[in-house]
Amino acid sequence: MNGTIAPVGAYHGGSLAVQDRVGVRELADHVGRSIGTGIKDVAAAFLAHQPFLVVGAAAGDGRVWASVLDGEPGFVRATGPGRIEVTARMPEGDPLAGALTAEGLPVGTIALDPRTRRRMRLNGTLAAPAPGGFAVRAEQVFANCPKYLQKRHPLDAVRQEGEKGRGGVVRYGGALDAGQVRAVRAADTFFIATVAADGADASHRGGNPGFVEVLSPTELAWPDYAGNAMFLTLGNLAADGRAGLLFPDWETGSVLQLTGRARTEFGPGAERTVRFLVDAVAESRPPGRLRWSAPEYSPANPPVGAHRGSTTR
Repeated sequence: MNGTIAPVGAYHGGSLAVQDRVGVRELADHVGRSIGTGIKDVAAAFLAHQPFLVVGAAAGDGRVWASVLDGEPGFVRATGPGRIEVTARMPEGDPLAGALTAEGLPVGTIALDPRTRRRMRLNGTLAAPAPGGFAVRAEQVFANCPKYLQKRHPLDAVRQEGEKGRGGVVRYGGALDAGQVRAVRAADTFFIATVAADGADASHRGGNPGFVEVLSPTELAWPDYAGNAMFLTLGNLAADGRAGLLFPDWETGSVLQLTGRARTEFGPGAERTVRFLVDAVAESRPPGRLRWSAPEYSPANPPVGAHRGSTTR
């Protein structure tokens, strides 16, 4: 199904195809009415209180990455009903550091508050550069339910210089090493960036530790749990398999970023599994980062292994 897919209403053909396959088109049409183009006052207030923002986009070489920016609350703010400004720059060496200067680049963002299990997605294109950072023209603005979000509370901020000349990026590679494998297997949260002809998107995935399987140093798999029926992420993957994953280390503030390609496998009933093939890995400890408390796991998290049968070879 890869290729150019024209948008239809709130969704493009990739999302519509997945909705039809799962049998949720009517529900998706209803939920899709919540997708707006403007930033309401409640959304602006939410953004102003957040200490980090996840951004997804394609870098200059075409590979898709998810990255994260930290700052004092207020570093992300709505400057109008259709625009946000981010007063922060990607650390030198981050895979998206150079990309977020190209006006018109499709970007997806997600602001997630672990303290309240609230999250908001804003997708659009880069506007003219804002002082000290970048700006996004909003095209899609909507909230998601609190399912699969682990509750955490901020502990303290770490402010220090990264490794000389590396902007905090300490390791690159083409596959996961032993420590990175352990980190992925222990993860209860990751973020995924995807793209399609009509733009980019950044979304959240959560579950109990072990919900992400490491099948090999270059292949991961995870169950696609029931959500809001929009299927924006799986729809994008149906149109364009490129994707970027970001695994935060909540205890240290470090991040593990992967780029590669993903595809969805449909199993019996409502089971769905996403397989991700790793193309490149970046592990970093940003100069400015936030540490968080141990999690209170979401009561919505399914038992690990409930969908495991569909991920076996």
